[in-house]
Amino acid sequence: MDFIAGEVLFFNKPLTWTSFDLVNKFRYKLSRKLKVKKIKVGHAGTLDPLATGVMIVCTGKATKRIDEFQFQTKEYIATLKLGETTPSFDLEKEVDAVYPTEHITRELVEEVSSAASDVYKRQELVEEVLKQFIGTIEQVPPVFSACKIEGKRAYELARNGEEVPLKAKTLVIDEIELLACELPVIKIRVVCSKGTYIRALARDIGVALHSGAHLIALERTRVGDVTLDQCMNPEDIDAFLDREIPAEETK
Repeated sequence: MDFIAGEVLFFNKPLTWTSFDLVNKFRYKLSRKLKVKKIKVGHAGTLDPLATGVMIVCTGKATKRIDEFQFQTKEYIATLKLGETTPSFDLEKEVDAVYPTEHITRELVEEVSSAASDVYKRQELVEEVLKQFIGTIEQVPPVFSACKIEGKRAYELARNGEEVPLKAKTLVIDEIELLACELPVIKIRVVCSKGTYIRALARDIGVALHSGAHLIALERTRVGDVTLDQCMNPEDIDAFLDREIPAEETK
């Protein structure tokens, strides 16, 4: 591999790491291995610290391809807790409001006496609501996000207690599939366009269910054709570099 000419690598970002943590770790290890002071390394698509999964990292001249990867379709597995909201729409902040979830079984379906039927009807209702989000939608980003407002990141303003006026953005949700429904927790698979905030989608799903919701787990399972099983874990970086950089290059 020629990392200076440019390589495209696939990583599985660990929980609690920022996207920059992963890039910085790889850049440090790569520059030491190559015995160079500087080398371009960048990532294509930020993942929140509380998210895991596919992250594409480009080196050298391949960093010019970052925009290409950022515009590719992404797939996520998201776990939502209904009935509670947080200011960040995920677990970064404490729960700030609690909402009822019992009505979810009654709003669009008939009352049933069987517990098993009730569970089925709940799932059916959630699936109907999820269908509303397929296609082109308008989504207001979370205030705790990297969106820029007059040169400042939204999360910086939010953490200072300032008002964060964010405009809705147009994006596309190609698919939403309900994988599990054990209320008040649901798990969904989402295939979407660049710019989609799954945290904001969780918020909007809660509102559509006349309740609240926040994200309790998120994994990015695909970017374009790159899937999770193709990705390297950070603990394997040293062995990878030893294998891909011949000893004579490090002398």
